Amino acid sequence: MVLRNRKMSQNIILTTGIYDLIKDHIKSKKVTPTEEENLKLQLKNAKQLTRKNLPDDVVDIEKRVTVKNLDNDLEETYVFVAPDKAKKRNKTESILTQMGLALVGWKVGDVINWDFEEGEKNLEIMAVESRN
Repeated sequence: MVLRNRKMSQNIILTTGIYDLIKDHIKSKKVTPTEEENLKLQLKNAKQLTRKNLPDDVVDIEKRVTVKNLDNDLEETYVFVAPDKAKKRNKTESILTQMGLALVGWKVGDVINWDFEEGEKNLEIMAVESRN
């Protein structure tokens, strides 16, 4: 399966820190072969910015993200944080989880097709807000 995005003119937008974090995550072999292929392709074409220049509607750490699963019309909200800050009791999730890796760098309105452990999902990013 190859990652598809309906807005093909767009590449993901990442901070340099998140770019490096994902690259290290791939090198440490903590992803599936399909995820590795998709992530390497995304990183190759990614636009890197400083955190202060990152648009507000882009999925990143310290963001509350609402996603609609287009396969079943269910919406879920995630709060993505750095891996060492993720705590179930705080309802936060590492940006390096499967969902975090699928969404990071995309923005509101983007539709992503991604292979998860439980199968392929078509997701639309509905909202991205600052966590605070």
